Order: sequence, then structure tokens, then C-alpha cells
Amino acid sequence: MSPAGTGPRTRCPRGAAPAARRPSALHRPPHQVPERAIIEAVMDLLEDGVPLTELSIERIARTAGVGKATIYRRWSGKEELFVDVIRAAEPPDLDLPGTSVRDDLVVLLESLRLRGPAGRSPALLHNVHARTKSSPGLWAAYHDTVVQPRRRLGLEVLRRGRENGELRADADLELLNDIVVGPLLVRTVLNPDAGLPDDLAQRVVDTLLEGLRLS
Repeated sequence: MSPAGTGPRTRCPRGAAPAARRPSALHRPPHQVPERAIIEAVMDLLEDGVPLTELSIERIARTAGVGKATIYRRWSGKEELFVDVIRAAEPPDLDLPGTSVRDDLVVLLESLRLRGPAGRSPALLHNVHARTKSSPGLWAAYHDTVVQPRRRLGLEVLRRGRENGELRADADLELLNDIVVGPLLVRTVLNPDAGLPDDLAQRVVDTLLEGLRLS
């Protein structure tokens, strides 16, 4: 933890190079430097297992190395800040190969698999679920920022596969989309001890497509 006034912690998420997640302050406008430090502080605390309910503005400010006033100048409270944390945790849009349904689905699932070992996505998801009833706005933000874009992309891949004959014409795409991502969500959130081996995305997709091929 950085003492107040000494700047943000330099710790980066496991498996990610510091430069990939924390661009140099020299290349960002000055007002974005403390904002990013605050968001990173929340991510680090959640990754360390601190529940959202126990994250006070004072603790976040102390971890980020800023004053509480700096946080309140940007966010009205903890929930508004957490919405921005959710958005910041999302990776850039995927560049799908477009060569086949299988290849595109593997890329989609591999992106989910790689997020699991980083630790942050499960921590965010657990906290969002824990606060669903008391903070419906938080769940709405998570759904709009994380769930819906991912679902739309998966549905586009499956719809293209049905149209070009790679999938059966009677395939229920909404249900199929849930089945595709289900194993990764189970292993990331509900059963982390099962592990996320390197070939998991390929195995999930190949097992699923085996039952969907045209006769």
C-alpha cells in the first residue's frame, strides 16, 4: 500500500505486464492519473478479497495514495465509482478470425479463460452478485457493460454459423449461447478448484459442436 501523497501502487494484475494495464503517466492528461490510480486501488483491494461492502472511501483513498476529496470530485459515492471499475476491467473488443464458427467461439471462450487466472473478473462478479438486491443500479451497469456486449457477440457468431450451414437450422441460438459460456463461468466462479487448463476453450467448443453438426 502506498503512503498518502506518494502516488498509486505499481502492482499489476497477475499475468499482465505493467505497461499493458497502466500506461505511463507521461502519456495521459494529468487529471486522468489519480482517476486511474483510484480505479486500480479498488481493483487491487477486490482482488485481495476485500468485499465491496467493506471498501470505504477512506480506505480506497489511502490505497490509491490520494485524498478523499480527490475521489469525491470525480464520483458522488462508492457505487458510482464501482460502475467505472466494472467498465475499466473489461478488455478491448475481440478481433475474431471469422474463418469458422469453431474458430470464433474458441477465441471468445479463450478470452474468458484468460480472465479467470487474472483474479479480477471473478472478484468483480462475486461482488456484483452480492450487491444485486441492495444495489440494482450496480447490476444494471454490470449487465449493460459486461454481459450484454458479450452475449451479442456470441449470438452474432452463432447466427452466422446457422446461416452458412455450420450449425443445424433448428438450433436455438439463445440457449446455445448460454451453453457455450456456461462451463467457463462455472469454473471461474462456482468451481474454481476445477481449474482452467490451456485447452479448455477448444475442448468445450469441440464437444458442443459435435452434437450440432449437420447429419
